Amino acid sequence: MKAVVFDVGNVLYGWDIRALYAKLINDPARLDWFCRTVVTPEWHFQHDLGRPFAETSAELIDRFPAEADLIRAFGPRFTETITGEIHGMDAIIAGLAARGVPMFAITNFSAEFWTRFRPGARLIDPLRGVIVSGEERLAKPDPAIYALALRRFDLKPGEALFVDDRADNVAASEANGFHGHLFDGAAGLTARLSAAGLLA
Repeated sequence: MKAVVFDVGNVLYGWDIRALYAKLINDPARLDWFCRTVVTPEWHFQHDLGRPFAETSAELIDRFPAEADLIRAFGPRFTETITGEIHGMDAIIAGLAARGVPMFAITNFSAEFWTRFRPGARLIDPLRGVIVSGEERLAKPDPAIYALALRRFDLKPGEALFVDDRADNVAASEANGFHGHLFDGAAGLTARLSAAGLLA
């Protein structure tokens, strides 16, 4: 292994739809219902595949007209679903950069939301390339996105460790040219990178 390919959400930066709506819905039971039934990760996945928020929100409002204002808030306030840097990942990024290890990312992320998130995301700065699913209209765990990453990042099968918090994405990476690491915190990842000789 000579390179590392990161997921972004819940590996480099925390992401939680509830972080936004906890500011907008005071009743805990209603908040639970809304995040389970209306604005859900499954609904949001359409944006990761390239669908524009204007379309998906209009469809959702048709289904839940009483929730229109809350649904509309998701687009302009998307960055409030980002809960900050994952603890310890700044040290890992800095350590890899100091050793000259090539770093990249494959992220399931809306193209329109990425343009707002990216400018302030300092952990992305040292990465040499990022594949954003919404730009490609191709998302993990589709095997094609891993093939695209190998080509675009000029990597041969077996040369990179792919780090993701979802087991299905890790399994797909391992079936398509990557070593995989299921992320459960910086300590475990540090140990894996050290064992591979990528971190001191």
